Amino acid sequence: MTKRLKAAERRASILAVAKILFADKGYHGVSVDEISARLGVSPAVLYQHFPSKEALYEAVLANISEKRDSFVSAVLDGNQDFAGVLKRMTHVFISSIAHDPDYLKMEILSALEGADAAKRFFENRWRSFADYIEFNLKELTQEKKVDPVNPKVASLMFQGMIREALYDTCIVKTERYRELKLEPLVDQLVELFLRAINYRP
Repeated sequence: MTKRLKAAERRASILAVAKILFADKGYHGVSVDEISARLGVSPAVLYQHFPSKEALYEAVLANISEKRDSFVSAVLDGNQDFAGVLKRMTHVFISSIAHDPDYLKMEILSALEGADAAKRFFENRWRSFADYIEFNLKELTQEKKVDPVNPKVASLMFQGMIREALYDTCIVKTERYRELKLEPLVDQLVELFLRAINYRP
């Protein structure tokens, strides 16, 4: 006889299974029937907890958001210069994704599908980097500690490097980069970025 789960346990199990399926197939590639079949329950059980597939998808995103990385310690612990803080923030971010790469899969698939809720969520997810880099580069340029650079372009460059490193090491696991460990790879990318803007502490 199957053990009857409490409502909170059932909701948590639905979210866990839905996250895996959404990460593997995207929002449009998964049906409520498939999620319920994977859980071994009827679709009616899912609808008791979530009124629609869209509501379930948004709940999965909200669940990820609740576990959002705290950059407070990354900012406060250690050297307060731009390079030190950026490196620590990046390590907090990559470690959470390496621990749970389903997030990155969802980001990639949602970008292709154009889901509004996902787009807003993932834009906010990277906002900490964008804001930190753009704000500091404006100040560093005025202080002549970096070469004149468009802060938005520089921020985009940084995010692109980090995304590619995560994509190659956590999702595709590319043969070419297999010998590279994520943490030292990211350290090298941060150093390349700092050299590209000619950062002078």
